[in-house]
Amino acid sequence: VQLVESGGGLVQAGDSLRLSCEASGRTFANYVTGWFRQAPAKEREFVAAIRWPSGSVYYTDSVKGRFTISEDSAKNTVYLQMNSLQVEDTAVYYCAVQVVWRSVVSITGAYDYWGQGTQVTVSS
Repeated sequence: VQLVESGGGLVQAGDSLRLSCEASGRTFANYVTGWFRQAPAKEREFVAAIRWPSGSVYYTDSVKGRFTISEDSAKNTVYLQMNSLQVEDTAVYYCAVQVVWRSVVSITGAYDYWGQGTQVTVSS
């Protein structure tokens, strides 16, 4: 499975960005696609996840109401719409997938494949 993130960039506080995670090399749906982020000198942290086929979504508290995760199965792509961005959202954002069913979605060890990351920088 190969994952390619895109859509990062430099924005001002209050702006929006949409990140994309395109999967290839797999002909059937991944059980969970998650977004994580890692700021300098910090641990990689969970942001959001979406489960197939139920469509259940999960968010960390700090992004609830601002970020929305969605998927387009026809394009093998998962999106993270980020609104009302804050300086604290600055990080490298990674997408990851689970190809084996697991109940846990919020820890890095629960994911099997990772993308290379895309930088999101929010200025004040």
